[in-house]
Amino acid sequence: MLDALRAIVCAMNKELPRQGLVTMTSGNVSGRDAESGLVVIKPSGISFEDLTPADLVVVDLTGNVVEGTLRPSVDTATHLVVYRARPDVHGMVHTHSNYATAFAALGRPIPAVLTAIADEFGGSIPCGPYCQIGEEAIGQAIVDHIGNAPAILLQNHGVFTIGPTPQAALKAAVMCEDVARTVHLACQLGEPIPIPTEEVARAHRRYLERYGQAVQA
Repeated sequence: MLDALRAIVCAMNKELPRQGLVTMTSGNVSGRDAESGLVVIKPSGISFEDLTPADLVVVDLTGNVVEGTLRPSVDTATHLVVYRARPDVHGMVHTHSNYATAFAALGRPIPAVLTAIADEFGGSIPCGPYCQIGEEAIGQAIVDHIGNAPAILLQNHGVFTIGPTPQAALKAAVMCEDVARTVHLACQLGEPIPIPTEEVARAHRRYLERYGQAVQA
C-alpha cells in the first residue's frame, strides 16, 4: 500500500541521522498521500539504520492503523492534527537537533538575522509554548503558532517542520539546524543585526519566485 510514498518517507527518515539531526531512535518523518489522505509514518522505537519501507505504518487522519504490524510513532497524534488543519501540508519532520533545540530550551525564536533565514523561512523561526508530549496539544500549538513558516520550535522540546512533500519538510529541518548553529555562534561574538522586515519579505518572495529551475511545460 502506498509503495512510492513509503519509499520516500523511509529515505527521508534515514536522512535524519545522516544530517546529524537525531540520535538513537528519536525523531521521525511522515508523509500524506494526496489522493487517499492516508499518512505514512515511522514506527515507534525502530532504529533508522534498520528501517525499511515495509516497516512504516499507514494510518488514517483519525489515527486508525490501516496497514502495518508495528506501533506508529508516539508523535502520530501531533502529525495528524497538523495534517487535518493544513491541507497544503504533505510532509512533516520532528527532530531534537542540538542548536535549534537550544533555542527551544530558552523559549526563544531564531531571529531573522541571516539572508538564509529570510529566504527559506520568510522571517524569524517561531517558538511555540511548552506542551505535554503524546497527545494532540503539540499539534495544535504548531497550527496556532507556525504561521506561514515551514518550521517551528516548541519550548523545552524541539523542532517541527512541514512542507508540501516529505523532502521539503526535511530540507526545512536541515536548514533550521544550520541557521540555528550560525546564529548561536554570532551570539557568542555580540548582538546579531536584524534584517529589516521589508527586506526579509522581499528576499523571501524572490527566493520563492526565482530559486531553482523553472518547470518546463
